[in-house]
Amino acid sequence: MERLSDNYYIEKVLAGETDSFAPLLERYGKQVFALIVKIVGGREDAEELAQDVFVKAFSSLSSFRGDSSFSTWIYRIAYNVAISTTRKRVREFIPLDEAMLSNVPDDPDETIFEDTDADMRIVYLNRALEQLPPEERAMITLFYKDNKSMEDIAFIAGLTETNIKTKIFRIRKKLLILIRSMERV
Repeated sequence: MERLSDNYYIEKVLAGETDSFAPLLERYGKQVFALIVKIVGGREDAEELAQDVFVKAFSSLSSFRGDSSFSTWIYRIAYNVAISTTRKRVREFIPLDEAMLSNVPDDPDETIFEDTDADMRIVYLNRALEQLPPEERAMITLFYKDNKSMEDIAFIAGLTETNIKTKIFRIRKKLLILIRSMERV
């Protein structure tokens, strides 16, 4: 079966064929849900928020200008909805100051997990990710799991590409510090 472009479905929806939104929901539903779960942490909350994202996307589809791909546009909506929800919650994150970050090598991936078996690597990484603020966890997820470009992440987060590169670099250093602290326990 031929896979039609996102723009094809968008044009159909904008022309009044609202059922044409369903293929977009099917195409991006799992990815949007996965991103939201990474940010908010709970599946139940993520299900509700994912529905909110697609309702917002549908109702504002006429504002989609095509400056980015539809997937990037909907990720931006999902990111904003999830971040907005997490900001309403009170949660403590481990603060890492400049001095701690300056003691980490410039390429944190080179030294990470030297003496750790594969199963523990995953456990440590997941624990470390949980300790990051939602915005940082989302950026790492978008870059490494979803293979989004720096340009796409900048659009999604509403920041400059340079700012995203800096943030991801610093987040990787934070992850290394968090993982090293777990290895010592």
